[in-house]
This record gives sequence, C-alpha cells and structure tokens, in this order.
Amino acid sequence: MTSSALAPLERQSVPRTLRNPRLLFIEILAGLVTSLALIPEALAFAVVAGVDPQVGLFTSVILAIVIAVTGGRPAMISGAAGSTALVIAPLVASHGTDYLVATVLLAGVLQIIFAAVGVAKLMRFIPRQVMVGFVNALAILIFSSQLPQLIDVPWLVYPMVAVGVLLVFGLPKLSQAIPAPLIVIVVLTVFAVLAGARVPTVGDYGQLPESLPALFFPNVPLDGETLHVIAPYALGITFVGLVESLMTAKLVDDITDTHSNKTRESWGLGVANLATGFFGGMGGCAMIGQTMINVNGARARTRISTFFSGFFILVLSLTLGDIVAMIPMAALVAIMIFVSLTTFDWHSVRPATLKVMPRSETLIMVITVVLTLLTHNLALGVGAGILTAMAFFARRVAHFVSLDRVLATNQKSVTYHVNGELFFASSNDLYTLFEYSADPDRVIIDMGGSHVWDASTVSTLDAVTAKYAKLGKQVDVKGLNARSEELHGRLTGKVGL
Repeated sequence: MTSSALAPLERQSVPRTLRNPRLLFIEILAGLVTSLALIPEALAFAVVAGVDPQVGLFTSVILAIVIAVTGGRPAMISGAAGSTALVIAPLVASHGTDYLVATVLLAGVLQIIFAAVGVAKLMRFIPRQVMVGFVNALAILIFSSQLPQLIDVPWLVYPMVAVGVLLVFGLPKLSQAIPAPLIVIVVLTVFAVLAGARVPTVGDYGQLPESLPALFFPNVPLDGETLHVIAPYALGITFVGLVESLMTAKLVDDITDTHSNKTRESWGLGVANLATGFFGGMGGCAMIGQTMINVNGARARTRISTFFSGFFILVLSLTLGDIVAMIPMAALVAIMIFVSLTTFDWHSVRPATLKVMPRSETLIMVITVVLTLLTHNLALGVGAGILTAMAFFARRVAHFVSLDRVLATNQKSVTYHVNGELFFASSNDLYTLFEYSADPDRVIIDMGGSHVWDASTVSTLDAVTAKYAKLGKQVDVKGLNARSEELHGRLTGKVGL
C-alpha cells in the first residue's frame, strides 16, 4: 500500500480525492462496505426503538448524506444508533411515532444550540484514561452484540464466521486493492447461495423499503404539555448523540493522526437530526462500529465514503433489496469481530502497563468500562469516568497546598506563607493548618505563593480571621495577586463562615 492511500487529512481532501481515481475508488468501495454493515443494524435498532424497520434505514440514509456535507469529522459514519434507540423506546411505546418525530426535531435544535455555545470545547477535559475506557468498552460492546448471532443457529454459521475472520485479517497482508470486508461479504454470500445454506440473513431483520421516504410533520399539540413530554427524551438524544459523536470523532482523530472540527461536528449532527425528523426518522449519531469498518477495514479518509454509505443503503434497499437480504449474518459478524479486536486497546491491559500505571488511572478506566457495559450506554460510562477523574484530581490537588510558619525574632508576630492553588477542596484543609492558640497577637497570612479561585476559599479565609479575632488577635492578609485580590475584596464578609 502506498502512503497516498492513507494520506492524512491535510493532503487527502475531497477535491484531491475526486481528481484521483484510485483514491476515489477506495472511498466508494468503503461506502459500499459500510452500507452493507449498516443495513442490518439499522433494521435491528428500529425494532429496539419500536418503530417500523424501514424508519431505521431511512434515518441512516438521511443522516449519512446530510452529515457528509455538514459534519466535521471526515470518514466518520452516522446513522440510526442503538444508544438513541434505547433513549426513545419508552416514548414510542407510550406516545407513538408523532411524539417521537417531535422529539427528534427538538433534539436537533438543541444540538445546534449546544454547538453554538461551544459544548465541543469540553472535549479537552476528558482524560486519556476515560478515552481508553471508552474505546475498550466500545470494543467489548461490539463483540458482545454479535453473540446473539452465534447462539441457537445452524452449525454452518460457525465455520462461516471463522473463515470470514481469517479472510478479513489475512487478505490485507496479500493485497489492499479491494477492502477485505467487501470480499468477505461477497465470498460468504456466494457460498451460502450456491450451497443452499439455511443460515440467518439480513432479510431476517425486516422488510427492506420499496419507495423513497416522504416528508413527515408530527401531529402533536404545540403546547407546554407536549414540551413536558418530549423535553426529557430530547435532552437524552442530545447528550447521548453529542457524547458518542464527539468521542468517536476523537478516536478517529487518533487513528488517522488528523484533527477535526468538533464544533462543526456538533452543529452538523443537529442539522442531520432535523433532516431525519422531517422525514419521519428516529434520530441518531455516530455509528462507532461502522466508523471503524470504514476507517480501519476499508481505509476511507474523506466524507465521500460517508456520503456513499447513505447513498448505497438507499440504492441497495430500493433496487437490490432481494440480493442484500441474502447476505448471511455470519459475514457481518466476522467483520464486527475484526472491528472489536482491532479497536480494543490491548496495550492498556498488559501486565507491564498495569504495573506502572497509577491505581487511580486504572480505576478510572475500569469504572468507565464497567458502567458502560452495565448500562449499554457509552455516554453514561464516559460521564462516570469523567466524574471519577475529577474526584481523584480534586483529592490530589487538595493536598498540594502547603503552609510555612515563620515566627518573628521578637516573637511578637508570625507569618504564614501559603503556597498552592486554593479552591473548594484544598481550602477546607487550609483552615486546620494554623496554630491559633500558640500564635502571637499579630498574624500575617502571605498569599504571594497561592491563587484564590472561588468563594469557598474566601469563606475559609474569613473563618480563619474570625477565629483569630475571637482570641483577640489581628490578622493581615497580604500578597494576593490581582485576580485573587479582586475576588477576595468583592466577597469577604459576604459569603458566610
């Protein structure tokens, strides 16, 4: 494989790819492979959400095509995702499709608003170990989601999956002219048809559509009661969609060693969900497994592959539905196993790595993985990992504050030199570090080596001053930098003790 086949984003732009037949061929084939992997999952997730299976397909079509234009992460695939299906399933069961569509439209608006206020900038606060936990949980979920396809199935499924896994791992070592996942799909489909094998196929998941989607406007009252019903679900779709899409974008950034515009991705997802809503779709976000197929398996690098993934779903469903329905699930299971094994960060669980890694860092990764697996919700797992990391960080920083006590030679005054960052966690310990009874009548607190970050610290300094005052001792706080002086002067005596 030449370097240009996997050129970085800066060199492999859409215009350059369109002018290069070989690169364009890779992108189109990647879109085809990804679409074949999207179809059964879109059908299955529609069933999970409680809507017609065709709704899942049309959602994936519209999301992929629209976000190929509006999105910020080249080669990332979006569609009808399982996470959003789980969020909306209770609403569909209780209120029906019209309320679902209204919810998707509201979620699209909220995602655009969050993009405008800079929610994507919060990505820089996600620690590396949370990202590692996200990747490992994702790999485990992808693998475990294939297990139902291997239980109570004809015996022929097992050797077909084994052959598929061997091909998808081995073929790239011989040639990368055609994506290995596509060869696996073709070979196993031809075998199943010629051998007359009675194995589960894509067609078993639901009826493929026979016509284009039509515009749909939800028949719901435009009042506060409707907003009360749909708002919690819309917020759920908003946050789950943004977290999964932004985390997936960051993962692809790392894999391809490129940078993507997370704000544009957030905005693009909102626009794409609005579009799906107006066609009666169920909403969605980044499809992590399919993205890994597109990037790792099919070697796509631009939005051309994203566009063609949606385009081929539509074309295959409408014109070649009978052929697509014959694809054995064993082929797709083999591809997803490949994706799970190549996605998992094996380095993170090696004994040598665990031996040198701080226990708190390992615990952050484990909590992210475990909660994600328990809830089947990557957003919740990531949230728990971030909160755990914040708790450990606050605990560590809280002990970084030091206090040096210097008694004057005449023993008539004492100076405390405070060093460190003072905020709600560290300032609580500060109160206990003074020798109130043993100190002389004049106490100087030198803040030159510290910084006051919040009202909690000002309150602590007020409490220290008040305790000395009860003992008849005078306290002078000096050495504050400009920002700390402004905050202290504005809040002292007003925030309570």
